[in-house]
Amino acid sequence: MIVAKNIYKTYKNGSVKVINGISVEIEDGSFTVISGASGSGKSTLMSILSGLERPDSGKILYGKEDITILNDKDLTKFRRENTGFIFQQYYLLSHLSVDKNVKMGADLVKNSEYREIINAVGLEDKLKSRPSELSGGEQQRVCIARALAKKPKVLFLDEPTGALDEATGRSVLDYLVKLQKCDGFTMIMVTHNLNIADMADVVIKIGSGKIVGIKKNKNPKSAYEIGW
Repeated sequence: MIVAKNIYKTYKNGSVKVINGISVEIEDGSFTVISGASGSGKSTLMSILSGLERPDSGKILYGKEDITILNDKDLTKFRRENTGFIFQQYYLLSHLSVDKNVKMGADLVKNSEYREIINAVGLEDKLKSRPSELSGGEQQRVCIARALAKKPKVLFLDEPTGALDEATGRSVLDYLVKLQKCDGFTMIMVTHNLNIADMADVVIKIGSGKIVGIKKNKNPKSAYEIGW
């Protein structure tokens, strides 16, 4: 279980409050969506939960381990061994092919079967292509494949379908959820798209840096049942 206890985060020397006393628990193996309007603090909360940012105060517990007290070296090691990330920005290495970009993630866990993931996101004919030769949607799918090839215990996603057309977006979401259920990893997604929220086990709504609602979906919808 991931537990956030009384998290605060400010910017600009404390003048801008972004996270204002959030406490929440996320069950292992669940699919949780964090939703809210632009500027609500949802992406910052995800960054803090993942260890990419440190809170000003409060604790983030993975089981009994408090990652907020780890030094930078140990925190980096923790993220490498436990988490995967899919961002709105692609962060691909421009001089490497699709195959080698994805292999970077796979090599961290000695995953020799990573090409199955490349095929699953529809890039089997782009193995030798470099990022500059791909569309935005194709680059996003490379990011998704690279994160999944790492076999993370917790996968964090920030608007992962923003650059994808409807057909590809539904296909990728369907694959993500099926793999998550099969492998049992925890998935935490930030999105303003309430249609995608219908697929989650739990939806945490953020407003002005606070939790304004938590909803549990008794019957989450599939990627092909939601609106778009």
